[in-house]
Amino acid sequence: MVRKTQKRLPRRREEFTYRGHTVEEMKHMGPSELVAIMPARARRKVKRGFTRGEEKLLAQVRKGEVKIRTHLRNMIILPEMVGRSLEIYNGREFVKVDFLPESVFHYFGEFALTRKKVTHGTAGIGATRSSKYVPLK
Repeated sequence: MVRKTQKRLPRRREEFTYRGHTVEEMKHMGPSELVAIMPARARRKVKRGFTRGEEKLLAQVRKGEVKIRTHLRNMIILPEMVGRSLEIYNGREFVKVDFLPESVFHYFGEFALTRKKVTHGTAGIGATRSSKYVPLK
């Protein structure tokens, strides 16, 4: 928590590390070493094996294809995907997502939101009696 008397700390300029490992180190790790540093839910998914669709997506990423579109919102972002951009379906359209080092081991669906932020307007026709008398600014 930052108090008013304290100054905010500047953002770190050093390289991102995940549990002491840089992204480049994680890219060169084998699957067994990578599984050891994953969070529990991601580790469970990887140990149970990827589906055919997830394997196909990984093959496209490894091939270096430029435009990749996917409906797989439950796929985990692996270190080899950092720096790439994919289009993820949010139920209505494909949202372009650039994967940063901080997004490693998160899910695709976390970055393509399915619901919009609610913006409430003023009371209109058919509003209740009490909401009609909102003072004007």
